[in-house]
Amino acid sequence: MEERVEWIKNKVAFFSSFVILGICMYLFFPFPNNVMREPKFMFMSFPIQNQDGYIPLGIVGSILFILAFILLFISLSKYQGRTILIVMILYIILPNLLITAYQETFARGITAVSYDNNGHCSFEVIDQKMMGQCDLVLHNRSNEDVSFELEFIDSGFMDDDVRMESLMNLAGPYKITMKANEKKPIHMDELLNLSGVHKHIDGGGSFNIRFKLIDSEKTRTL
Repeated sequence: MEERVEWIKNKVAFFSSFVILGICMYLFFPFPNNVMREPKFMFMSFPIQNQDGYIPLGIVGSILFILAFILLFISLSKYQGRTILIVMILYIILPNLLITAYQETFARGITAVSYDNNGHCSFEVIDQKMMGQCDLVLHNRSNEDVSFELEFIDSGFMDDDVRMESLMNLAGPYKITMKANEKKPIHMDELLNLSGVHKHIDGGGSFNIRFKLIDSEKTRTL
């Protein structure tokens, strides 16, 4: 016990740093929705700027994050470097661990579905129509089957009203059923009729695609 007291010289600063880190994690906790639009600049998990300009909440979170580590540093009499490194690693991995633990125990329906953020789409014009292909992997972590509709969302990198990923919705709705504890690769290959769509890409691809899961009145953005 005496060794612990020597290691932590300021308990108020020590515990305050963890309270502030908890607030920082809460500000942009990626569950049940991950609504963050593609940022142009990020600090740790905080989006500082996107295509719409600066993000005040992200700036506040960054300041609080730095303050928390300053408090942690001054609260310790030794092991400052290794403690800060360990806390930073835990801060990065803890949200995903908490989400996975919840999804494998208490979550039901679409809240139990996880996405690895590695989905991608490609588009190619063929005879004045567009061939759209999308691949993604979903994981139902619950012990129950789940059914939902999937709706694509355009990337934040696109100019206003220019459609890309959402073009796939022209062939929807996509109804998906997943068995209990199933990890399911999903492949979509559609010939899209662009008549009536005034602003759209002429071809290309995108990664880290975003979409909605819709189950009756419940919706999740991933």
